[in-house]
Amino acid sequence: MTTTSALSVPRTTATAARVLRQLRHDPRSVALMLLVPVLMLTLLRFVFDAAPRTFDSVGAGLLGIFPLITMFLVTSIATLRERTSGTLERLLAMPLGKGDLIAGYALAFGAVAVLQSLLATGLALGVLGLDVVGSPWLLLLVALLDALLGTALGLFVSAFAASEFQAVQFMPAVIFPQLLLCGLFAARTTMHPVLEGLSDALPMSYAVDGMTQVLTHTDMTADFVRDTAVVAGCALLVLALGAATLRRRTP
Repeated sequence: MTTTSALSVPRTTATAARVLRQLRHDPRSVALMLLVPVLMLTLLRFVFDAAPRTFDSVGAGLLGIFPLITMFLVTSIATLRERTSGTLERLLAMPLGKGDLIAGYALAFGAVAVLQSLLATGLALGVLGLDVVGSPWLLLLVALLDALLGTALGLFVSAFAASEFQAVQFMPAVIFPQLLLCGLFAARTTMHPVLEGLSDALPMSYAVDGMTQVLTHTDMTADFVRDTAVVAGCALLVLALGAATLRRRTP
């Protein structure tokens, strides 16, 4: 039976509900998504215990990076399990299009990303003393968009992995270069011109820049709007690529 091409809200929400039910029975994945960013931020706070201003500058950036990384890992592995177990093939044999499946996954993991971002942002601001000049809601918005970007990247790379180990192997190729070039460790303007140009094309750079805008400005700036628009646009683009490259079986 051929799959439907038009995106269907009922099919998308049914897929999202199924994924959430599966996650409910997978406490390790839930802990990875919800607790690891919180624990990493807490560890970072005490690493810079004698230098709270350093924690403010670094912690804001990592508040966006940690959710992106954890959502990337969990989403790529969860989607791969669907394929290796034969679930994906059975689902696509029904009136369920690739777009419905990808959108359903994005909706389910997006709901988890909202909770993850609330926990991490609430902890950083209310308990760990992260000092930001701008609105906490803007900080939460960037953290949420970063988590959704990680979800989109995880869905995309899962199409090219044949095992969970291979899915994890994509992390050095997809995440680590962005982590080094995003401006967290050195200002992007001080990098070699080739690396600076490359960093301008990577979405994590705009995620960190967005967090920095909230850290240093009381109002929403034009740069903040640009940064969040780029992150959101990249997430939508990668989701579309994920739907186009989705396969029923592993290679």
